[in-house]
Formats: sequence, C-alpha cells, structure tokens
Amino acid sequence: MSGPETGSEAARDRAELARLGYAQQLLREMGGFSNFALSFSIISILTGAITLYGHGLNFGGPLVMTLGWPLVAVMTMTVAMSLAELASAYPTAGALYHWSAILGGRGWGFATAWLNTIGQFAITAGIDYGLTLFVVPALGMEATRGNLLAVYAAILLSHGLLNHIGVRVVAVLNWLSAWYHIAGVALLVAALAIRAPLASPGFLLERFHSGEHSYLYAFALGLLQAQWTFTGYDASAHTTEETRDPSRNAPWGIVLSVAVSAVVGWIMLVVVTLAIGGRAELAGAAGSANPFIFVLHSSLGRTLGGVLVWIVIAAMWFCGLSSITSNSRMLFAFARDGGLPASGALASVSSRFRTPHVAVWVSVVAAFAVALWARAYAAMVALSTLALYASYALPVLASLLWPGARRGPWHLGRWSRPVRVIAVGWVLVISVLFVLPPFQLAGYTFAGCLALLALYWFAWMRARFRGPPAIAT
Repeated sequence: MSGPETGSEAARDRAELARLGYAQQLLREMGGFSNFALSFSIISILTGAITLYGHGLNFGGPLVMTLGWPLVAVMTMTVAMSLAELASAYPTAGALYHWSAILGGRGWGFATAWLNTIGQFAITAGIDYGLTLFVVPALGMEATRGNLLAVYAAILLSHGLLNHIGVRVVAVLNWLSAWYHIAGVALLVAALAIRAPLASPGFLLERFHSGEHSYLYAFALGLLQAQWTFTGYDASAHTTEETRDPSRNAPWGIVLSVAVSAVVGWIMLVVVTLAIGGRAELAGAAGSANPFIFVLHSSLGRTLGGVLVWIVIAAMWFCGLSSITSNSRMLFAFARDGGLPASGALASVSSRFRTPHVAVWVSVVAAFAVALWARAYAAMVALSTLALYASYALPVLASLLWPGARRGPWHLGRWSRPVRVIAVGWVLVISVLFVLPPFQLAGYTFAGCLALLALYWFAWMRARFRGPPAIAT
C-alpha cells in the first residue's frame, strides 16, 4: 500500500479521466500494489490451480503440471501485455469495453462488454462454488445439493457485504490477500518438501489420463486447469478509476500478477505432484473425490494436511471477494453508458460508501444463478474462460484491424504488433479446445449467448446504445 495521493496527482488523474469523457465518481484509494494485489488475488493460484488439480491430473497427469502450466503462462503473458498497453492508453473503469468501442466502434464495445460480463458472472461462480466444494467436507457436512447451495450463498453474501461497504476495506483486504497467497504457497511447499515422501523428479514427466481419448487430446483438455487460473487479471484495468497514476500502475498490475502467479504457481504444482509419491499412487489420487485434499492427507496426515486445506480455503475466499469487485465495476461502467437493462440503477453509486452498490448485488445474484444452471463444475470454469478470453481478444483484435490507438506510458514498442497477433491466435486455440467434449455444455451455452447478443444488438440496441463518450483515438 502507498501513501495518500497529493493534490496535483489527484488533479492529473481527474483530468485524464475527464479527457476520456467521465467525471470522478468512485473513490480513488488504490496504490500500485493494491492494484496488483487485486488481479493477483483473482488469479489466485491457491484457487484455480487447486480446485482444478483433479482435472489436470485426470487429463494429462503430472506432465500437464510440469509442461502444460508454463506453456499456458507464456501464451497468457502475450494477452496480458497486449491488455496492459491498452490499459495504459485508456485508463477507465470500462476498460476492455471502452477500448473496443474506441478502436472498433459501438458494436465491438457492446459485444466486449457483454462477453466480459458473462465471463465475470461465471468466474465468480467458479471461484465461490469451488470454495464451497472445499468448505463443505472440511466442516464435516454431507455434500448434498442443498448443503452446497446454502454454503455457497453464505460465501457470496460475505463478499457482497464487504464490497458494498467500500473500496477502502477491499483495498486493505486485497493487500492482505496478496501477501497471504505468497505466504500460503510458501508454507504449503515447505511442509510438503520437509514432511512428505516425494517422488523422484522423473515422475513429473509421467503421462496419465482416465478417459478413452488419445493422450494428446487429454493433455490439450488438461490445459483448462492453467488457463482458467490465468483469468481475471483485467481487474487491474477495471479499477483504474480507483487507482492512483493508473496509466502506469494498472499495466504493471496486469503483467506482474500473471508473471508472479506463473512462477509461484508452477513451483507449488511441482511439489504437490511429487507428493503423490509415484506411479503406483497416481491412479488412486486421480480417482479420489478431491485429489488435492487426498494428496495432502495421504502425504502429511489428516491433522497437518487439514490445517493446510483451511489455509487454502481462506485464500479462495479472498479470491472470490476480489472477483465481485472486478465484476461490479464492469457492470457499473457498462450501465453508465446505457448498455444494460436497468442501467440507471446499475450505474448508481452509494452516497455513503461511494461504491456501485447495486452492481455489487447484481453480481452476487448472477453468480448464484450460474451455479443453479450448471451442476458440473467444469462447465462453469470452461464458460468463464471462453467468455473472458473472447472479451480480452476483441479489443486487441480491434487494435490490429484499426491501427491508430494512442500509446500510453507503458508500451512494448516495436514488439507490440507481433505480441498482439500471438495473443489473438492463442485465444482462438483455446476457444476451440474448451468447447470439445466434455465441455459441450459450456460450448452450447456460449454459442447461445452469442446468438442472443447478436439478436439483441441488431433488433434493439444498435439504434439505442450510445457507447462511451470518447470515440476518438
């Protein structure tokens, strides 16, 4: 956390926002580290990599952890750097939606905003429902549908209340969350390295998959573990209107959150995988109800393993809190320009807390509805990955098709265009992967959403949606 903003700095940030067509409404309290911490908390290697650990183990085995994770991290970094450049040039709460509208027109902005909104509803559901799948057994409760939904609702309620109260509280918790994640991973790795009987390093190249598909197909599907983990870093851009010196701090928040998560997450996955013990124990771990908990309990015992599970649970809670923050800001910005039903209410700001309080609670309710739609956890995370990365790719693609975007203080220079081309290409690859079996429900839902959005745009919103006020580069 950094010190208070000076009068000249505050005036500069207000003037930059006014240049883009908006008045300062939200409380600008986040420093550079708080901005980074928000995205780092949503990526949350103690959430995505762990809740989908069983998925990776069953679709590819140890090799997915060893090679799949760094492969996805490198490709994700091209997307993150592309978004960071745009965040530096156009620092508004609308973020991706504004960039698409400015560069490609109102229709591009409308599509980007809706895809990001759908993706954020789904990712919040994935985070908090994944947390529920850990909390229920940890409390000794039976994993019935009723118990799961009750605990899930309680978790969402806690996140909604804290986000309603204000950005000061959330900024402090995000700062705490970033250090908590680093300390939690360090403790987990140290406990396993010291106390668990680890397999030989060659085990990390072991192939395993439980289905009837070829190994290459299984490995490709197993990349969902890493790709879903590396989502949500656009939060640094969504909170630029609450961040001091956002043209510099937000881009670094995006890039560093991905980079730190990539390195720390890989170390964690390698050690957890070695703690399985060897090929003889691999099938038992992969076939258990919760492979991550199985590995901790079998390698460290139920007492120490149980303590570490609760440490992970707390990290997941922080992740869900940050996700609601990002989701509500996207809704607020889109509604501010009239892009949503009941836009007037969604764009309102609490006079007491200066937060988009209606958008906060709509985010909570929508995330709960996603869990009612999909009983299969993989469907939630696949849908969120598809929708979010489509929303990431659209402004990047617009910047390639219509050159002339202004350059902010954070940029890649002559490497900008090649990196953006690779980023768009990678999004196309994962968009194909994550609609293949067993992700058909996510694919059908995503296709249905695209069809409805097209109908909504051409039949109604095309003549009514004004887009953001600044439509000039």
